[in-house]
Amino acid sequence: MARIAPVTIDNLPLVTREAFDEHVNDYNTPITNSKATLGHSMLSFTIYMQWYPLYEKVKQQIGERAAYLYAWAVSNASNCSLCAAYFRKIMIENGEDPDRLLLNDHEKALIDFGSAIAEHKGCIANHVYNSLEQYHNKEEMVLLIAFAGQMIATNIFNNVIETDIDIYLTPFLPAKFSL
Repeated sequence: MARIAPVTIDNLPLVTREAFDEHVNDYNTPITNSKATLGHSMLSFTIYMQWYPLYEKVKQQIGERAAYLYAWAVSNASNCSLCAAYFRKIMIENGEDPDRLLLNDHEKALIDFGSAIAEHKGCIANHVYNSLEQYHNKEEMVLLIAFAGQMIATNIFNNVIETDIDIYLTPFLPAKFSL
């Protein structure tokens, strides 16, 4: 059970309801338990929802598959069951087996990089950094690092709150997070 319950639609202030509606319309995505919990603080909701334009930019830069693999690697290494399940869902819906991923060298470097950032709190070995840097310029590396930081912030929020897994994600929980 979550440490802080999500806001309920019945009691929302108008500004929160408008922000939720705008988010749903802009990104064609539901208000999840995580987002509804962020709804207790509109500034926090606004800041955390900047994940969406950052993720869109990452997808433009490295492609959709590499982007969701990267986000999954960060979330999985952060032990965030909710976010790991979300990205496993995307993988499975794209015909992938998350337990048997076929990766090219760039994707392997992305997964290693994202996992290392999360596991080692950003203190990663030079060989891990250099493995990814060979594929990207400085601007692209900054974007990937910033996105990992935003993903980790989301993971931490959900881990601290112990956000309840949204029902639509429960079938996608990896074995290590099974309910």
